[in-house]
Amino acid sequence: MRKLFYFLLLMPCYAAAQTYTLPQVQEMAKTNFPAVKQKDLVRQTAAISIENLQKGFLPQVNISGQATYQSDVTKVSIPVPGISIEPPNKDQYKLVADVSQLVYDGGLTKEQKALQQLNASVEEQKVEVELYKLKERVNQLYLSVLYLDEQVKQVQLMKNDIQTGIKRVEAQVQNGTAFRSNLNMLKAELLKAEQRNIELKVSRKGLIDALGLFIGQTLTEITQLAKPEVVTFVTNEIARPEIKLYSEQDKLISQQDKLITAKNLPRASLFAQGGYGRPGLNMLKNEFDFYYIGGVRFNWSLGGLYTKKKEKEQVAVNKKMVEVQKETFLLNTNTQLQQQQAEIDKLRQLVATDNEIISLRKTVTDAAKAQLENGVITANDYLKEVNAEDQARQALITHQVQLLLAQINYQTISGK
Repeated sequence: MRKLFYFLLLMPCYAAAQTYTLPQVQEMAKTNFPAVKQKDLVRQTAAISIENLQKGFLPQVNISGQATYQSDVTKVSIPVPGISIEPPNKDQYKLVADVSQLVYDGGLTKEQKALQQLNASVEEQKVEVELYKLKERVNQLYLSVLYLDEQVKQVQLMKNDIQTGIKRVEAQVQNGTAFRSNLNMLKAELLKAEQRNIELKVSRKGLIDALGLFIGQTLTEITQLAKPEVVTFVTNEIARPEIKLYSEQDKLISQQDKLITAKNLPRASLFAQGGYGRPGLNMLKNEFDFYYIGGVRFNWSLGGLYTKKKEKEQVAVNKKMVEVQKETFLLNTNTQLQQQQAEIDKLRQLVATDNEIISLRKTVTDAAKAQLENGVITANDYLKEVNAEDQARQALITHQVQLLLAQINYQTISGK
C-alpha cells in the first residue's frame, strides 16, 4: 500500500515531464485546431443537399381550388327537337388534386448531386490547406523552445567556467596574491549569467504555454521536446494539399459543364388529376361531379439554349484560371525550395566552421584557466576568453537550430 501511495503521488510528475516529438505535436495541433470541425459541417451540408435533390423523384402533389363568377357562359342556341340543353351556371367551382411522378429529367438530378459532392470535396480541401499552414506556426514554436533549451545548457557551461575561476581567485585572495576586486568581478559575471538563465526560462515558459494552447494540452516548465531527426533530401515533387485543391476545383468546374448540358434537356413525367366541381369535364352537365385525368407530361424549356454557349465559354475560362493559379503556386513553391536549399548549404558550412572555432576557443580558455591559477593573467582577461568561447557556442547553437528549421521548412514546403 505504501508503494502504491508513493506511485500515485509521483504519477502527476511523470505525466508533467512527458516528452513530445515534432510529428506528435503537429498531429495534436491539427486535431485540436477549430477549423477541423468545418470538415464535418461541410459533409453534413452536402449530405442534406443531396438528400433534398433525391426527393425530386418522389411523387409531387398539388392541390388547388377556385370559385368564379362569369359574365357569360357557353350556350347552345340551335333548337333540337325533343332535347333541352341547359346552359351552365355563371358561378362555377373547382377543387383539383394533381399528382405527378418525374420519370426523366435529362440527368439533371444526377449532375446536381455530383456537383454537391465535388463542392464538398473542394471545401474540405480548403480546410486541409489551412491546417497545413498551421504546421509552419507549430514548427516555429517547437524550434524556438529547443533553441532556448540549448541556450540554457550553454549558460550552465559558462557558469561552470566562471565558478572554476572564482574558486581559483578565492585561493589567490586568501594567499594575498590577488585583489578582492578580481573576485568580485567574477561573482558579478556569475550573477549576470544567472540573470540570463532566468530570462531564458521565462521566455521558454511563454513559448511552451503557446504551444500547449495549439495542441490542447497543459505543458509545464519540465515538459521536454525531442530534437527532430530530419532526413535530408532534394526533390522536385510537390505534395502539398494545394495541389489536390486545384485538382478538386478542376473537377468541380468540369461538373458545372455537365450540369449546363443536363439542365437544357427535356423532362418527362407521369401525372394524374382528380377533381370535384361544377361543371365537371362534361360542360353540358350543369351539376357538381367528380372527374379525373391521367397521362404523360412532356416539358422542354428552350430559353436556356440562348445562354448555353456563353455559359460553357465561362466554364472554359474558369478552368484556365485554376490552371494558371496552379502554375503560379508551383513556380513560387519551387523558388522557395531553392532558397531553402541554399540556406541549408550555407548553414551547414557555418556549423562546420563554428565547431572549429569552438575547438580553438576551448584550448584558449583552458590555457587561460591555468594562467589565472598561476597569476599570469587577471580575472578580467580570463572573463574575456570565457565570453569569447560562450559567444562561439551561442553562434553554433543558433546556426544548428536555424539549420534544423531550414531542413524542416524544406520538408514542409515540399509537402513531405
